[in-house]
Amino acid sequence: MEINKDFIRTLNEHGQKRKPLFFAIDYHASQWFIEDENVFYHLGEASNTTKKETSKKTKITKKIHSSFEDYQKKFNHVQDEIKKGNTYLLNLTMPTKLEGELDLESIFHDSHAPFKLYVKDKFVCFSPERFAKIENNQISTYPMKGTIEANIPNAKEKILANPKEMSEHVMAVDLLRNDLGIVATNIKVEKFRYIEKINAGKKELLHVSSKITGDLEENWHNHLGDIIANMLPAGSISGTPKKKTVEIIKEIEGYERGFFTGVFGYYDGENLDSAVMIRFIEKIGEEYFYKSGGGITIESDVNEEFNEMMDKVYVPLKG
Repeated sequence: MEINKDFIRTLNEHGQKRKPLFFAIDYHASQWFIEDENVFYHLGEASNTTKKETSKKTKITKKIHSSFEDYQKKFNHVQDEIKKGNTYLLNLTMPTKLEGELDLESIFHDSHAPFKLYVKDKFVCFSPERFAKIENNQISTYPMKGTIEANIPNAKEKILANPKEMSEHVMAVDLLRNDLGIVATNIKVEKFRYIEKINAGKKELLHVSSKITGDLEENWHNHLGDIIANMLPAGSISGTPKKKTVEIIKEIEGYERGFFTGVFGYYDGENLDSAVMIRFIEKIGEEYFYKSGGGITIESDVNEEFNEMMDKVYVPLKG
């Protein structure tokens, strides 16, 4: 995967000048954009809109998922690649068509999520997953692997004790440790497999995350673009080994992810915060598609993985 050189150069130049910048780059690291009048974002303390909510209400009346048979065929293909030793963890995604009353801007303003992005007439993202954060010359990343409905009895204990979920999470953490090792030193897993509760529309989900940190040189600002580029695509939405797994994803998925599973972030001249573009609705023509997926390992069950992919199709509206 060849990273867009203009993207790297632009981020490096802003870092060298300590000049604030919002950016977004797609999964393939080829298309990217910066802030303009058609872009709203919210990343922690960074936001370019003060609007809190809209009068329009989103109502999804129908979700047209890919067929189980289609998913099973792709899942089996992944399993074949795992058995050949070509991949050990692969994030398989598919689109779901949405019908109903949808307005991307109102979803942006009305949804509960720590990281949100809206691009006029194109897509909206309301992500629970931070990609990389840099402050005080330290870089941190937060792989999110493992999902379960919060209302299942003993849900927390069940997901933390699940061997498949443990295996998948360990592989993601190892991959992200390696990614950080390219750009930083003194790599540490500071928090391992902690639980976060996420509003998922009419229900709540528990996600399992970890925090990995590394130390950057004091002049890291001068190489901001290179730091981000060396970590793309995000390990949690690709797999390991990354290069070969990305090739397999392209062969198996059969559709364009686009900006889904890409990265967006804000550099304020001193620090950086960024997120992975998951929980994503895209407008294509006059139709709306929700893109979602999950990590596949040798221990994965096709029914459980299909259901998890469908569980992730939600809009976390306030109230």
